[in-house]
Amino acid sequence: MKRKTLTSSGTRRTGIVFGTAAMALVLAGCASVATQPLTAAEVQIQAQRDRLESQRGVEPIPAVIGLEEAIARGLKYNLERRTRMMEEAIAFRQFEASRYDMLPKLVAAAGYSSRSEFATTRAVDSVTGKPSLANPFISSDKSHGTVDLGLSWNVLDFGLSYYGARQNADRALIAVERRRKAMHNLIQDVRTAFWRAASAQKLRKEVKDVIALAEEGLADSRKAENERLRSPIDALRYQRQLLENLRLLETIEQELSTARLELASLINAPLAVELKVAEPAQGLSARILSVPLDTMEEVAIAGNADLREQFYNTRIATEETRKILLRMFPGLSLGYSIKRNDDQYLIHNQWNEAGAQLSLNLLNLLSLPTQSRLAEAGVALADQRRMAAQMAVLAQVHIARLHFSNALQQYQRSADIAAVDERLEGHMANRELASASSKLERVSSRTAAIVSQLRSYQAQAQAHAAASKLQASLGMEPDIGSVQDMSLPELQAVVGRAITKWENGELAAPAAPKREAQP
Repeated sequence: MKRKTLTSSGTRRTGIVFGTAAMALVLAGCASVATQPLTAAEVQIQAQRDRLESQRGVEPIPAVIGLEEAIARGLKYNLERRTRMMEEAIAFRQFEASRYDMLPKLVAAAGYSSRSEFATTRAVDSVTGKPSLANPFISSDKSHGTVDLGLSWNVLDFGLSYYGARQNADRALIAVERRRKAMHNLIQDVRTAFWRAASAQKLRKEVKDVIALAEEGLADSRKAENERLRSPIDALRYQRQLLENLRLLETIEQELSTARLELASLINAPLAVELKVAEPAQGLSARILSVPLDTMEEVAIAGNADLREQFYNTRIATEETRKILLRMFPGLSLGYSIKRNDDQYLIHNQWNEAGAQLSLNLLNLLSLPTQSRLAEAGVALADQRRMAAQMAVLAQVHIARLHFSNALQQYQRSADIAAVDERLEGHMANRELASASSKLERVSSRTAAIVSQLRSYQAQAQAHAAASKLQASLGMEPDIGSVQDMSLPELQAVVGRAITKWENGELAAPAAPKREAQP
């Protein structure tokens, strides 16, 4: 008996030592965690990998790029659009994963337990209440293993998971609408940047030539002033006019210098590549303005991305109301399991269990009125946001249509002014050849012609931006489905057909938005 006591004490001390050592190891591991700032080399390596990854799968830039190809490249390769596509893919995967929450739980478990002493118990006589004279008995082994396979299903959890899955489905559709909105904005930005790049391509060389001519005239005037060949006042006035023209030309040059980089960034082209654009032969058409406003309103209500998102938000709020009411019902749990235990003192080492349990949190009933009012307020808020979005979309359609009409008029007027200034510049060039005009007159006329051309291109870019804004308000977009399943020429052809339909004033009821494949 004494040896047994000593053995038990030694076992306890050994357990304490092992427990202390394990705790010390855990604390040492926690203390060893420290901050690890990124090194410059790590940042450079990751940045290089990101640049290579961003260009993976991007087709080389051709010698000349058109508007349709620029839009197609933006839709297929733009990095921000890829991010939206991935967000959409994650939303759909969350929806797909949430459907498994409705299934019963099938849990397999295995365990092992060990103790230093036998589980011995004493008995008490149920009649006399006195301790039993029998020796204490052992009820289980010191060490034994267990295996358990159980199937359980909670009806209340199934209902909550069902409505949660429906909410996730609507959230996935909201991701689709946000991707559509990002696509509309991308098309608008690409069209605007394309025409800015076209103006820079056409005017850059001429601007540099006129700047060189103005610098030459300024140097001649300063030389004449120093040599007293002209009146100082006349020379200074001449120089001031040249400097004003120079300042205007340099401002134009600075504005044009970023156009190519903006377009390259939008279509995910290498920034070092010299982009050359080809202006489309067909200009802007005003046929879309002949479509009745009532028709535009109907198309916008059916297809506008912002409004469709609010419709989905209303459905989510309605489902949340049903979830709140469902939580007030009792929970019914059904279970069936197969168990096995290798304890030698058990008569039956394997058995089956089945059960049902009905539970209700009575205190939840106290919060039912408050929860119901909260759910109704959420639905009312969603309805109000939907109505506000609808009124805003209708107003946006009217405003975008008016902006497009005004932008077209401004573009036509700017083009007429540019044509007049071009003719004037031609006459001034003829006079210069006949030595009948000064360099100042030549610089002024060429500067005016450049400014008129620039304003014409700016007006054209604004007209294209206004057209894209009207398209976005109406929810009109190329019927492209998934850009990952289409080659660049196929996508370019689809974009071309969409532009042709728009220029012809064709407004069809938008189809249901298609899910975008993950890039």
